[in-house]
Amino acid sequence: MKHQNLLYWTYMALFSFIHLHFFLEGFSLELHYAVLILVILPVIYYLHLIILLPLSPLGGRWNFSLFVLQSIMIAVYFGASPAPEHGVLFLLFIGLEFLRIAVSRRMSGLTQSIRQLEDEQQQLNDTFKVVRSERHDFLKHISAIHFMLEHDEITEAKNYLNDLVDGYEETNLSIRGERGSAAGILHDMYRRGRRSGIEMVYDLDMPLSTLPLSDKDLVTLLGNLLSNSLEACEEFQKHKGKQAEISLQFYKRSGLYMLICKNDSLEIPPHIVDKLYASFGHTTKTGSHEGLGTMMIDDVVKRHGGYLDFIHKNETFMVKIKFPAVH
Repeated sequence: MKHQNLLYWTYMALFSFIHLHFFLEGFSLELHYAVLILVILPVIYYLHLIILLPLSPLGGRWNFSLFVLQSIMIAVYFGASPAPEHGVLFLLFIGLEFLRIAVSRRMSGLTQSIRQLEDEQQQLNDTFKVVRSERHDFLKHISAIHFMLEHDEITEAKNYLNDLVDGYEETNLSIRGERGSAAGILHDMYRRGRRSGIEMVYDLDMPLSTLPLSDKDLVTLLGNLLSNSLEACEEFQKHKGKQAEISLQFYKRSGLYMLICKNDSLEIPPHIVDKLYASFGHTTKTGSHEGLGTMMIDDVVKRHGGYLDFIHKNETFMVKIKFPAVH
């Protein structure tokens, strides 16, 4: 992904240079090449910082087709005398790139939504299987405990009951009073955290389904918040060699719903922290991540009139979200 973006912005710089050169030449204005480069490079660099451009959803065929069309437009310059009318080619070049950006981002969002819906369906299926299995085995566990008590095996019964309660706690914390969508994502994230050795704490005064959000937006918000926290905690445990913790708090105060997600985290460079939710395309993760998670969280919060704040201090990252309690 990084190589694709580097190639794209290099291509943008080169084609912008050619278009601007011939555009000015059509009006009998000539600037030295060095001056043109000094004008174009800062603009391209700024656009690179503020525009999140996922190229892969558009596909190689469409990207290549646009490149060929742009090349043909460039060829027109070299086959004709400079003229003011060539400014239309410059405007067409800009228009095509705006179209590429808009379509790419739209397709990326649709792909992400489809992936989230598939994940949500799988999470609901997994949660349903767990609940059905626990219900099916409940009477067997009661019979086993009853047998131990009848034979005065008090210690064994106590240990058996403790193990049983630990198992049920995982499910109960996730599904208590929640709609299916929220229960599925909470249960899935809880299990993922426990499998990674992360301490998961759900401190919920009321069901998260109380939030005035659609199922889709609720899953998007919770899924990205918790998955970001899980990945940060996994990195923390890998480098620090000690257990990490995630806590999710939800309560209502003074007409506001308060959602607070806190997790252990490695140090984050200040230039990334400052722009993490302020602009898109910034991520604390390694690899080919695009920072889409923070973008989607920010989008859900803004669309529902909420307020998002975050802080990173003493190896702890905390996101605090407030929603007005209006249905």
